[in-house]
Amino acid sequence: MKKLIFVRHGKAEDDIPGLSDFERSLTERGKKISKRMAEAFSKKEGSPGLLLSSPAFRALETGLVFAGVTGVSYDKIVLHNNLYFGTNTDKILKLLQTINDEIQKVTLFGHNPSFTDAPDALSETGCGPVPKSGVVCISFKAEKWADVKAGEGKLEYFLKPDR
Repeated sequence: MKKLIFVRHGKAEDDIPGLSDFERSLTERGKKISKRMAEAFSKKEGSPGLLLSSPAFRALETGLVFAGVTGVSYDKIVLHNNLYFGTNTDKILKLLQTINDEIQKVTLFGHNPSFTDAPDALSETGCGPVPKSGVVCISFKAEKWADVKAGEGKLEYFLKPDR
């Protein structure tokens, strides 16, 4: 069985003149909510498995919060450009095909709309909109990451912040 976990980045700063979208950071509130969600995730899931993040700072920052709470070394977070720009379900499935099949669990950190669209498309039942700092876990009856297909995943849980 393979588990794929989507974590949408926390609340980020508004656009700031002279600062690119790529460089935007989490707000203090975004950091607090991400930490609460990481704690809830840790109680439910334990280890996040392999951590893959968009290189955009707000997604990486969210990944760092989750790594810290779950006891994973920060240098274990792997950055993937395909999780930042033009991400869609097909690109995520192609990314999964590059993962060693011995790895059973992957946690992704990224952005909407793809972090709502992909889990919705991958699970049998769909899941609806993923809020900022939301966590969606989908499992697949697959031995290989290449066997993960849209519409075949089981929605294991969907954690939403209280706000």
